[in-house]
Amino acid sequence: MLTIEIERDMLTIEIERDEDGRWIGEVPELPGVIAYGASEEEARKKSAALALRVIADRIEHGEPAPIEAHDLFAAA
Repeated sequence: MLTIEIERDMLTIEIERDEDGRWIGEVPELPGVIAYGASEEEARKKSAALALRVIADRIEHGEPAPIEAHDLFAAA
């Protein structure tokens, strides 16, 4: 298993290879965020994209998210 940590104590993407050869990316901090890819890189990218969609949906609906919106953006 390969663990990739995003900077600033954000989220972890765990990558492993399935028995059928596909790669699986999972974000443990967001239950259900699991994505498959033909390569390790594809699984990582799909997992990250899905995690961002889930976080955006939670923020939009006022639900708790592992990353607060104010931690993602700086005031201009």
